Amino acid sequence: MKPVRIGSRGSLLAAWQAKHIADRLAGLGVAAEIIYIKTSGDKFQQAGVNQIGIKGVFIKEIEDALLAGRVDIAVHSMKDVPTETPAGLTFPAICEREDPRDCLVSSGSLRFAKLPPGARVGTSSLRRQAQLRHARPDLKYLDLRGNVDTRLQKLERGDYDAVVLAKAGLDRLGWGARISEVISTEVCLPAVGQGALGIEARADLAADFGAALAKLDHSPTRIAVTAERALLQELEGGCQVPLGAWARMMGSELVLEACIASVDGAQYIRRRGSGRAAEAEGIGRKLAREMIVAGGAEILQQAGRNVAR
Repeated sequence: MKPVRIGSRGSLLAAWQAKHIADRLAGLGVAAEIIYIKTSGDKFQQAGVNQIGIKGVFIKEIEDALLAGRVDIAVHSMKDVPTETPAGLTFPAICEREDPRDCLVSSGSLRFAKLPPGARVGTSSLRRQAQLRHARPDLKYLDLRGNVDTRLQKLERGDYDAVVLAKAGLDRLGWGARISEVISTEVCLPAVGQGALGIEARADLAADFGAALAKLDHSPTRIAVTAERALLQELEGGCQVPLGAWARMMGSELVLEACIASVDGAQYIRRRGSGRAAEAEGIGRKLAREMIVAGGAEILQQAGRNVAR
């Protein structure tokens, strides 16, 4: 049997993720090779957070390669995956989630609460900017683009006093020791799907390695991500919507927390829902509707206008 062709972005983190899946497949007796594909998101690394609003900007070209048969599977960070999957594609595996929280890397290893007023904080997402502004409006929040290693280099050369990144990314690259603080979810809820890797494939996936992919699926993570993505889909939000969400199993109960914040952090709505794991999608949609009624629709509309400018 020919090796399974894995499509991946070429960034340091994406390459690690693809190799991780290749190694896990090898442990199941399935050989794999990695094919690197440049995406639209890679081509516009210097654009500000308000300028890249296209859903799926980091995976579209990889999905095109899947549909064209140039690769067999793709490995994505689930936070980069739009809620609408193209016809003919599916996710046979969502791997066990790592820590979904955001973290702070700062000069002098200062914690978020100890950053001096006016400190320059770099982040790539409106979600983070909005929630952090709500907690610390006295700081200066600046756009930050580039891959993880590039962002850390910008901090080291003094462009920022602190940067906010996904903890899972630093952990995967072995850079966890650089973290100054893991930011509490009480301060900043993560992005939908953050910390989880998804394996995407054509729906007509060959049975000879489809069974191996099924073994990589982690049911509790799939349930949690399903709830978060249902919430996002109900709110019709893209990657640059100031929405945070975190679902997890607590015993036999699925708990979902979510927040919507205005770009300036002044308006903030946070809600919590729970129920049976089998109701994951319904829990996400119900919580979204509750947040819309509570004023979330107006916040999202305003955020959309700001992004379009």
